[in-house]
Amino acid sequence: MEEYFGNELVKKFEEMMENNDEFYFDTEELEDIIVYYLELGDFNYADMAVNYGLKLHPNSLDIKIKRLEILLEWEEYNTAKELIDELKGASMESTDFLVCYAKYYSNLGNPRKSIEICKKALTLEEEENFLHNFIADEYVNLGDPFNALKHYRKALKEDPLDEYSLENCMVCFSDLNKSEEAIAFLNEYLDEFSYSETAWFEYGQFYFNRKNYDEAIRGYDYLLAINSNSVGVYANKAACYEALGQYQKAIETYEEMLELEYTKAFTFYKIGLCNKALKQPIIALNAFQKSLREDPQFYLAMMEQSYLYEEMGGMSEALYYAKEATQLNENNLDYQKRLAFLFIDSGKFEESLTCLKKLVDAEPSRFYNWYAYSEVLMLVGEYEDAVTVLNKALKNHHRAELYYQLSNCFFNLKDQDKGMEALQKALDLDPSLVKDMQKKYPFIKDEVKKAKASRVRKKN
Repeated sequence: MEEYFGNELVKKFEEMMENNDEFYFDTEELEDIIVYYLELGDFNYADMAVNYGLKLHPNSLDIKIKRLEILLEWEEYNTAKELIDELKGASMESTDFLVCYAKYYSNLGNPRKSIEICKKALTLEEEENFLHNFIADEYVNLGDPFNALKHYRKALKEDPLDEYSLENCMVCFSDLNKSEEAIAFLNEYLDEFSYSETAWFEYGQFYFNRKNYDEAIRGYDYLLAINSNSVGVYANKAACYEALGQYQKAIETYEEMLELEYTKAFTFYKIGLCNKALKQPIIALNAFQKSLREDPQFYLAMMEQSYLYEEMGGMSEALYYAKEATQLNENNLDYQKRLAFLFIDSGKFEESLTCLKKLVDAEPSRFYNWYAYSEVLMLVGEYEDAVTVLNKALKNHHRAELYYQLSNCFFNLKDQDKGMEALQKALDLDPSLVKDMQKKYPFIKDEVKKAKASRVRKKN
C-alpha cells in the first residue's frame, strides 16, 4: 500500500512538472518523492524534486540533506562542502547528514575521517547495519582487513541475513589467511541459518578454493536443495566433478543446468570439453555444434571443433573453424599461431604471412615468431622482404639461426658478399648448426666450404 502511495505521489509530481502546475506537498511527501528518484538512480528528477521542495520549504534540513546526497553523486565537492558547513551546526544528530558527511570524506580519499564520522553516527543507534558496513568498507580501503572483519561481523549481528556482510566476512578471513577461523565462522552461521543460500555458496567456494572438491559439492548440493534454480551453482558443481576427473557426472550436472538456462552456448561447450576428455570426439563435436547453433559467433566452440577435426584427420575442416574463430578474436595470439600452423600445414604459405606478421608485431621478444616469419617469406620466394624482417629480428635476437637465414636470402638474391658476411657471423656464433642449415638451405652448402677456407686463411 505504501509503495502504491509513493508511486501516486511521484505520478502527481511528474504530472505537475509536465503541465507547469504548482501543487503543495508537505516535507515528508517530498522526501518520499526524492528518495524514490535516488533509489532509481534518476538524479536529475531527484534534483528537480529537491529544488521544488526548497521552494516550498526553504528551511527544511531534511530536504537540504537530500540535496547534499545529489551533490555527492554528481561529485560537486566544493558546493557539497559549502552545504555541509551550513548544515553542520543543526544536523549533527541526523544520521542521514552524518552518512553524507562521511561519504564526502570517503569520496575525497580520507577513509580515517569518514570512519570517525560514522562512529559518531553509531551513537545515534540508527542504521547500525549500514554504518558498520560503511566503516568496514573504509577499513578495506585502508588495507586493514582485521578491523574491516570486526565491523562486517557487527553489521551481520545487526542483520543476520545481510548477504553483503557475510560475503565480505569471508573475503576478510581470506585476506588474513585465517582459513580455520573462516570455516568455523561459517559453520556456526549455518547452524543458526541453515537455509542461507549465500552461506552454502560461500561454504562451497571455500572448499573449492582449497581443492577439496567433494566437500565443495556437498555445499553446492545443500544450496540446490534449498533453491534448485540457482543456475550458477550447477556450473560450480560441474567444475568440481571436472577437477575430480569425473567427467560423466560433470556432463549430467551441466545437462541439469541446460533445463534452467536461456543462453546455453557455454554449457554445451563445457559438455563438449567433458566428452573430449572422455575420448568421445564425435559426441564432443556434436556438443560444440549445438553450442554454435545457440551462438553462431561463439569462437571457443569453433576452435575446439578445429582441434577435434585435426585429431580426426579433417585438416580442411580444422583450418575452416580455426579461421572463423580467429576472425572473431583477432587479438588472441594463440589463435593466430594455430591458424598460421594450419595454413602452413596445408601449403597455404601466403595466407600464413598475415598471422605471422601479427605475431612478430605483438611479441617481438619471441625468437621463433621471427624465425617462422622469415622462413615462410623465403618459402614463397620473398627474399627481399625476408631480409627486412631478419634485420629487424637481429635487433631483438643476436642468434646464429637468423644469420644462416640471412645468408640464404643474400645468396638467392645473388649478393655473394653480403651472403658470405652473414654466413661468417652465423658460423662464428654457432658452427654446430651448420649441418642442419645445409639440409634446409642447399644453396649455402658450397658457400660454407668457402667460408671455412676463408677463416683458415685468416688464421694462418
